[in-house]
Amino acid sequence: MTLTPLVLGIDAGGSGLRAAVAAVDGGPPLATASAGAGNARSVPERLLAERLARAVGEVLSADGRAARVRCVVAGFAGAGIAGAGVGGGTGGAGAAGDDGRARARRALDAALARHGVRAASVRVMADSEVAFAAAPGTPPDGLALVAGTGAAAVRIRGHRLAAAVDGCGWLTGDDGSGFWIAREGVRRALRGLDGRGPATELLPRLAAAFGAGPAPVDSAASAAPADPYALRYVLIDGARAASEPARLARLCPVVFGAAADGDPVAEGILDEAADLLAGSVAALRPRRGEPLVTVGGLIGPGGPLLHRLTTRLSARALTPHPVPDGLPGAVALARAGAKSAAADGT
Repeated sequence: MTLTPLVLGIDAGGSGLRAAVAAVDGGPPLATASAGAGNARSVPERLLAERLARAVGEVLSADGRAARVRCVVAGFAGAGIAGAGVGGGTGGAGAAGDDGRARARRALDAALARHGVRAASVRVMADSEVAFAAAPGTPPDGLALVAGTGAAAVRIRGHRLAAAVDGCGWLTGDDGSGFWIAREGVRRALRGLDGRGPATELLPRLAAAFGAGPAPVDSAASAAPADPYALRYVLIDGARAASEPARLARLCPVVFGAAADGDPVAEGILDEAADLLAGSVAALRPRRGEPLVTVGGLIGPGGPLLHRLTTRLSARALTPHPVPDGLPGAVALARAGAKSAAADGT
């Protein structure tokens, strides 16, 4: 009996990575697995290889699967246009001039070798490339906007990244991202505390999120803490302790919660985040009605910032098509690669 050839798809983002193994000829994945953050620049290469190996090993655990893999496609945050310094993604652990795509390839090769995968074709791509390919029909050309821990807008031509806006990392960009929203929440809570800005419900909520328990304030409106100096350092030290961008980004639901309860400062942060993301798309000079895929925790299906973003993009006759993640796109591109390799006899 001839065993069905397989493909392996990987989507490695700033908050986590996922892998799937599937039959070349179609159908749902045979197995999926997840691991920790997979940004090719902010995650140390050895740790990235370990996380990839864990996920790959889990999906290939059944006997004989590794030997049947014909093509591997892996999309990584931090792996923009190779050698061009574009689309760096969130983070910056790599040395100056170190190509995120090259680091991702080394880590992926190590993970595949550990499990005996000798596919005819192995491709490392940007996370935005596989995200765009996750749209129905796997379109070759259009725009993709990623907004999760980090944020970037890209133009895709022929399934490849042709231009990028932002994706510059938490220190120098990623405007409108989950990290940006959480950091702005902390900053504006501090401004409200010391009188540089309006009082905000973000202050007690963030203090509680940082483990201080109920914040020592009478109310957000009065912002009269029992010890403002101590409360200030609850927020400062809490933000510092969340040193990884993904860890601080997990606080952005605090901002969304305050906004849902009518806090004007929190609402202003979310409005500004949507403006920034829409501005990144606009910088790509989109054509009216051009395909636009959105992905990431903020703007994927049901994402908490999707409505605000959709309203702003409608002025440009752009309609977001949200996808949950880039894993289906990685699998679709791997299937196309496997069929192409088979046609070429490789």
